[in-house]
Amino acid sequence: MNTEVFREYDVRGLVDKDLTLDFVYHLGRAIGTYARRHGVKTMTVGRDCRLSSEGYAETIGRGVSDTGISVIDIGLCATPMLYFSIRHFQVDGGIMVTGSHNPPAFNGFKICIGPDTIYGDDIQELRMIMEKGSYDPVTRGDVSAGNITLTYQDYLVRNVFIREGLNIVVDAGNGTGGLFALPILRRLGCLITELYCEPDGSFPNHHPDPTVPENLKELISLVKEKKADAGIAFDGDADRLGIITDQGNILWGDEILLLFSRSILKKNPGAAIIGEVKCSQTLYDDIERNGGRAIMWKAGHSLIKGKMKEEHALLAGEMSGHLFFADRYFGYDDAIYAAIRLLEILSDSAGKKISDLMADVPRTFTTPEIRIDCPDDIKFRVVEAVKDHFRREYPIIDIDGVRIPFEDGWGLLRSSNTQPVLVLRFEAISDKRLQEIRDLIEGVLNKVMHQFLSRKS
Repeated sequence: MNTEVFREYDVRGLVDKDLTLDFVYHLGRAIGTYARRHGVKTMTVGRDCRLSSEGYAETIGRGVSDTGISVIDIGLCATPMLYFSIRHFQVDGGIMVTGSHNPPAFNGFKICIGPDTIYGDDIQELRMIMEKGSYDPVTRGDVSAGNITLTYQDYLVRNVFIREGLNIVVDAGNGTGGLFALPILRRLGCLITELYCEPDGSFPNHHPDPTVPENLKELISLVKEKKADAGIAFDGDADRLGIITDQGNILWGDEILLLFSRSILKKNPGAAIIGEVKCSQTLYDDIERNGGRAIMWKAGHSLIKGKMKEEHALLAGEMSGHLFFADRYFGYDDAIYAAIRLLEILSDSAGKKISDLMADVPRTFTTPEIRIDCPDDIKFRVVEAVKDHFRREYPIIDIDGVRIPFEDGWGLLRSSNTQPVLVLRFEAISDKRLQEIRDLIEGVLNKVMHQFLSRKS
């Protein structure tokens, strides 16, 4: 068993290599055993459209039911629909089979005990149950099918007001988002141009990750061609959102969060709003300027949701496009819901476009997320070494990795919790200063990486 598949907030690995059917069955038994200890009697199971997901969903459901827990299989769905199903069926937990934004060779499992995903030590407890083989005895629970598609769509349609006739381009990247979002958008009166909205787990057109500019080229082109009000991009399981403005520009996750924060703070002065360590300083400044309480926190959907409950925050978001609404919603990341909340803002903007609404945001110079390959077994130690270096001379923020603030910018280095990579991001008041900060931090990182890789070889 490859223990590295037990990550910070989900279980994720390579299909047929890390995630064999035998592994998945025993993971199901471990989840069932763990869940029973927490009073769980019934769980829902859903899956994305990856080629391996249907078999995994059946297998993990069988493992869970073999511990005596009843399973409701909701079939093909978006990840937020799995979260919705827990509330709709009033069950005690759920499992989503999804590789999210990872390449087709990967798959994984998001696990809910109660309405929320488990993470950290709870994920590691599943590993320990599997290593010891300490499963509850086989006492078969019921397995049944459930369908929440129309109920979910009805709930979202009733939740927002959108003026008819908004011109929208939707790119689902051949994930599940198009299948479930398009009927909602049509019921709300949107004029839609579709791009790769048919689910296909081989992702034949482009990778379903809206944080990568290359994946958004066709969407940008169509937004300009159709003179659309917005372009909407979903990741593979529709819990992450990408937005293209009417002018064909990408709105990054922190910019989308800024737009939503302004809307929410108008009706909820003083509300707490959470961003993560990769977000622009402009976001935090804007939240405070508009009367909100800005909180910087760790990246990761489970970690963000936990912090939202702790702080009673109405909104949170990540650079990756996870947007979490506790305002008029359940506090989990739902890209379909976030998309229609964006269209509601447009409907209430007195004819202003997204570009108009963002026109007064101060301009800074930023990089997108920079990802550097780094083996899982050394990536956290590399970050700690870089952190120790900068701690000696600079004030640092060590909420998640290391963020080094300067008077005129900042740089960040952290480990990905889902992939064998390091993540960097930089921001500054000028392009020249941006490069200086980047050179400083990457120079230290390169030396540290060389030292660690030399020891491995």
